[in-house]
Amino acid sequence: MSNTSQAPKEWIDGFLFVGNHLALDFLNTRLVLAEGPKELLPDVGALVRWLVASDVLTPQKGKTLARKWRDTPRAAMFLQELLTFRERLRAVVVRQEAGYSVSDVFISELNSVLKQHPSVIALQWKGQKLDREAVVEPEEPDDIWAAIAMAVAELLSDVPPVRLRKCETCIVHFLDTSKKGSRRWCSMNICGNKIKVAAYQQRKRAAGKKMH
Repeated sequence: MSNTSQAPKEWIDGFLFVGNHLALDFLNTRLVLAEGPKELLPDVGALVRWLVASDVLTPQKGKTLARKWRDTPRAAMFLQELLTFRERLRAVVVRQEAGYSVSDVFISELNSVLKQHPSVIALQWKGQKLDREAVVEPEEPDDIWAAIAMAVAELLSDVPPVRLRKCETCIVHFLDTSKKGSRRWCSMNICGNKIKVAAYQQRKRAAGKKMH
C-alpha cells in the first residue's frame, strides 16, 4: 500500500483518485457532482471496492471480505464510524489549508486509534528501491482502521500544510506535488478545463462589448 501516488488514474472503479495521498483520496469519497452531493461509500461493499481501488487490499482479499462482511451489523456500524471520522478529518484539513494547526483533541483521537489498531510495517522492493509499507491483512471491519489511521498520521506529520489544497471550484482536496506549488484544480480534466473555458468566454464577451 502506498500513501502517495506518483501518477494515479483519476477514476478507478467509480472512485476519484486525484489527492496524491491515501488520506486525501479517502476524504474525496464524498463529492459534490453536477447533480448534487454524492456519497461514494454508501455501503460496506462500496468501502471494500474503494480499498481495492486504493491498493489497500488485493482484489482477491476484497472479494473474500465483501462476502464475509455483507449485511453484518458490525460492518455497517464500522462504516458509519469511519464516515464520521472522515468528516472530522475534513475539518482538520480545511483548518490546515487556512494556516491553522491540528487540534490536540484530534491528535488524541488519532493516537487512540493508532494504539488500538497498530500497523504492521514491512520493507518491499519498488523497482530498485526499498520502500516501507503497511501490510494490511484485515479479518474484521475494525482492522481497516490500521490503514486509515496510519495514512492520516503520515499526512499530518510528513506533508507540509502549505502543500495541502482545496480545488478552486469543487470540494476535492489534494496534495500539491507540482514543482512550483501552484496547482489550483483537482484535475485539469474535471475542473481545470471548465475554468479555462469560462475565462475564455468572459474575455470574449468583454472584447465584444469593447467593439460596440
